[in-house]
Amino acid sequence: MSLTAEPPKDCAHCPRLNGFIADWRAREPDWFNGPVPTFIPASGEEAVRLLVVGLAPGLRGANRTGRPFTGDFAGTLLYETLIRFGFARGTFDARPDDGLELVDAAVTNAVRCVPPENKPVGQEIRTCRETFLVPTLARFSNLRAVVTLGRIAHDSTVRALGQKLKDVPFAHGAAQDADSIRVFSSYHCSRYNTNTGVLTEAMFVEVFRAARDFLGE
Repeated sequence: MSLTAEPPKDCAHCPRLNGFIADWRAREPDWFNGPVPTFIPASGEEAVRLLVVGLAPGLRGANRTGRPFTGDFAGTLLYETLIRFGFARGTFDARPDDGLELVDAAVTNAVRCVPPENKPVGQEIRTCRETFLVPTLARFSNLRAVVTLGRIAHDSTVRALGQKLKDVPFAHGAAQDADSIRVFSSYHCSRYNTNTGVLTEAMFVEVFRAARDFLGE
């Protein structure tokens, strides 16, 4: 693994995010409160054929637990869907010691630190992309597909793959090639999107069904 693929616990590339986490570290010293590392299968990097890219850790989700999409509603929908299509096995219990294992997939975020109000700014997105998302994509030698959750994750991933947004535009349910990688786009599986009907479970499931069909068993 490239040493630059994962940020250090005290990463200070983005002063606003670093200060926000420091404040929560003082408030909740038992929380993870740091850049959240990529969740990979126990069999290692070479097993990864699918990478799921979200936006950023949730304050009381991954920022608290230290595992992407763990501790909030979005994780329940994501991991149950991954289990459904064989990208994970075990039981998701919204805690990092639940025993859930990824199979041939990995899960990360476009921005590794929790942003205030869940809204990273452009410079933070760009810094995390150039510093960590680019080497994260490169670390998986057998990567064939990426599922992007939301426009920010999609756009940052497309740029990290060296592509222009006009050539790989965001659209829910789209499947587009970025050189050798197939990019599957989805609305983010946040509670807000599901509660408002922007994203239904059926819509989300179909994105991963398409990814599984593309990768095969």
